[in-house]
Amino acid sequence: MRTIKISISDLEYNKFGLKATNFSFSELVDILSKELSKQRLDDSLKLAEKFGLSKMTMDEITKEVNAARKDAKNRN
Repeated sequence: MRTIKISISDLEYNKFGLKATNFSFSELVDILSKELSKQRLDDSLKLAEKFGLSKMTMDEITKEVNAARKDAKNRN
């Protein structure tokens, strides 16, 4: 097994909710993946609000998805 050393600022340490200083690689990947997923979700929610998509009903969303699929199928 190999050991690597990574430097991280206090801001990043806190941002990722790290509690310890020693992790297995798989634990680190899991922690970072969860935080990055949260950030992407937050970005998606902001975009949905910006473009008014957050106010769409499920029926409207279904119609949009079906129209996009039909359009994609027609292009092939």
